[in-house]
Amino acid sequence: MQDRTVDQPIIHREANADFRWEGVAVLPYKEDERALFSAITKQVLFSGPDFDGELRYFEIAPGGFSSLERHEHAHAVLTFRGRGHCLVGRQLKRIEHHDLVIVPPLTWHQFRASFHEPLGFLCMVNAKRDRPQLPSEQDLADMRSDPEIAKFLLNQLSED
Repeated sequence: MQDRTVDQPIIHREANADFRWEGVAVLPYKEDERALFSAITKQVLFSGPDFDGELRYFEIAPGGFSSLERHEHAHAVLTFRGRGHCLVGRQLKRIEHHDLVIVPPLTWHQFRASFHEPLGFLCMVNAKRDRPQLPSEQDLADMRSDPEIAKFLLNQLSED
């Protein structure tokens, strides 16, 4: 195999076991001491000056969850591994591998893994994006007015 020079981009990264890719670091999901998420990692698969977007792989350990947040940018999500639930606006959906989820701009969203297996998903976002907005107490009260969403936020949904 020919050595790569500085001018030649990496065009292939081999997939390893357990949903990891050669040369791609497994990073913490976020740096935030407020415990707004649990048991989740991030891998940035594609990013840089040649892309207007960024493709990331997130993996949530069994029983873990992402932050409840919203942004000015949209997300396109492809569930790649496992099962769980997602909240997008006022819609609560059971998700599993190969499901597609669109998160429109300024829409509250959160992903939760089942208690029995990890939930892994690819997420495409704008390369230049805004910081997440967290819900106010009033936003949370509004969401909790729906009994199913209240159960979801307390991580008490049935897994059947």
